[in-house]
Amino acid sequence: MQIHVVQPGETLWLIANRYGVMVNQIVTANELADANQLVPGMALVIPVPSTTPPAEKPEIDVNAYALNTGETGAREIQEVGRFLTYWMPFAYRMRADGGLDAIDDTEMLRSAAAERVVPVLTITNFSATEAGSELAHTILASTAIQDQLFANIENVMKEKGYQGINVDFENVLPADRELYNQFLQRLVDRLHPEGYFVSTALAPKTSGEQTGILVEAHDYEAHGKIVDFVVLMTYEWGYRLGPPQAISPLNQIKRVLDYAVTVIPRDKIFFGFQIYARDWLLPHVEGQEAETFSQQEALRRAIQYGATIQYDEVAQSPFFRYTDADGQRHEVWFEDARSAQAKFDLVKEYNLRGISYWVLGYPFPQNWLLLEDNFTIRKRA
Repeated sequence: MQIHVVQPGETLWLIANRYGVMVNQIVTANELADANQLVPGMALVIPVPSTTPPAEKPEIDVNAYALNTGETGAREIQEVGRFLTYWMPFAYRMRADGGLDAIDDTEMLRSAAAERVVPVLTITNFSATEAGSELAHTILASTAIQDQLFANIENVMKEKGYQGINVDFENVLPADRELYNQFLQRLVDRLHPEGYFVSTALAPKTSGEQTGILVEAHDYEAHGKIVDFVVLMTYEWGYRLGPPQAISPLNQIKRVLDYAVTVIPRDKIFFGFQIYARDWLLPHVEGQEAETFSQQEALRRAIQYGATIQYDEVAQSPFFRYTDADGQRHEVWFEDARSAQAKFDLVKEYNLRGISYWVLGYPFPQNWLLLEDNFTIRKRA
């Protein structure tokens, strides 16, 4: 694969002729809605043969979280399952009595099995309406509740065929840091003898002394010793309620990785990669929520409003601004072939175990083509 950034005045015919490929090959690879609609700064994947022999591609694990359930979630797994090692449906929510609120995962589990993707039970303490700090404390402070929770986890895993678990405790009170570590050790001691693996999701942090409700109780060094692997949630700098900025700026991610690899084995680290875009209104008003959608929708809007796509070389992220029909200004940050390749290069540079996507359901065809071009993806099922 090669990446071509569209210049002013270029047509798809000129680009195809330059690389010796057919126009329809570029259209198909990038899932372009209209071959005649391009905007300057748009990054296209050009489907030319790879010069890297398969034997020389790094081998990695690839995980993807999923929010959609039922038949929709099953279809999403079918679409990209060949690129996945693991799949984590989000999420079974823990209850204060040690129970679990289930999700509609039957059809998804069938799709995962058909695509040879390892299903991973994901549990969490928070929801769209609750931060979950008190719920986390209730569970972490009681071994009796934990024992009930562990029994319920084991029952679900055996009944449904999950092969491992991903623990996503967020907004944990700083005072509960050691209790969280003890919880993980008890869970590992319970599940490892049964043949299950244990993983965690970790907020991005750049030192062991970093404070704040999101990061303080996430003990990188302890997780690196206790669990089988971790998913670094290296996204959300461009927060939906915050000011417009790159969602996954590479310069910030490198700071997280520089710390992480000093306390967590590299073969336990998954690089978190967001595959959604955001559109903020300008000027930004504190607390005003940005719209979240796919990379393909970002490109559609750039074309619709005739925007020129720019590229932030520090963050390694594309963005553009436009004015809508009502005269309202917008700023959009998204991912493209260039930013995806930059992230893949970082995975290679740091020699990490793999990549974890948040979240299925946002089409990004260039990503999957480049992923396969850069890596050999392990299948463990």
